[in-house]
Amino acid sequence: MKARTSVENIAGGIALRIAAAGAFSIMTATLKLASFDGVVAAEMLFYRAFFGLPVVLIWVLTQPGGLAGLTTRRPWALAGRSALGIVSILCLFQTLTLLPLADATTLSFTAPIFATLLSFLILKEAVGPRRWAAVAVGFIGVVVVMRPLALISGDGGDQAIPLVGIGFALAGALLTAGVTITLRQLRDTEHVAAIVFWFFAASSVVGAILLIFVGKMHSPATFGLLIGSGIAGGLAQLFMTASLRAAPVAVVAPFDYLQIVGAVVFGWWLMHATPSATTLAGAALIAASGLYTAWREHVRRKDSLMQTTAPLV
Repeated sequence: MKARTSVENIAGGIALRIAAAGAFSIMTATLKLASFDGVVAAEMLFYRAFFGLPVVLIWVLTQPGGLAGLTTRRPWALAGRSALGIVSILCLFQTLTLLPLADATTLSFTAPIFATLLSFLILKEAVGPRRWAAVAVGFIGVVVVMRPLALISGDGGDQAIPLVGIGFALAGALLTAGVTITLRQLRDTEHVAAIVFWFFAASSVVGAILLIFVGKMHSPATFGLLIGSGIAGGLAQLFMTASLRAAPVAVVAPFDYLQIVGAVVFGWWLMHATPSATTLAGAALIAASGLYTAWREHVRRKDSLMQTTAPLV
């Protein structure tokens, strides 16, 4: 009976992770569509957080202890994590305004590569040759997505994507990796409800301040997209968290890469954007690098709570 329950839990965890990937894909697709109406990254930050916050709060109220889970032992550490996450998500949202959806999503998955580098440089963790090889493969994938030959030759058949967009994507991924490192330490003392809720709350406040300078009116349809992105983002966080309670991270983390599939599908369906062969090839290399890194992390520390795609950003 215990074995059956375990299998059912793992299946449920996988289903929740797939739901999370779907919700994240909907969030990024709606934000990309909103960008066509002039919505900028700071506006995306506010609406995603503001309309996602009620979803998170409802979840908090249903947890054992309710609002007591929002108390924190390390408020300054939590504030630092929130600041890092806000800058990270601003970079990633800026990427959405500059790059095709599939390319932006693919490059965001370089976060596990940077997490390996930061764990070596900051946490002084041992990184073996196989993990370094995975890092190298991931960076090769980035180069493939960048299409350097098209950049040099100016070939119109397979145009290079803007370097500024690549810069924002990689900066966002690096900062996301930094969030991953801080989460390892915060989860020793802080409830996950506090980490998620206060990040959404901080994002709402910072976003509201930025709206004073860059906010503008949009069409009702665009506001609908922004509201939908917030709800989808909040649900994605909850599905992600619930999946970790049902199954080990090494089992469910590989399903995060369905977000790349979702970006390709939504980009083709909603924006009539067909991903290039180089995007697909680079995505395969980056995904292979991330999956191998997750597997090696599982082998090295089976009980680790590290999330290689840093979903709590």
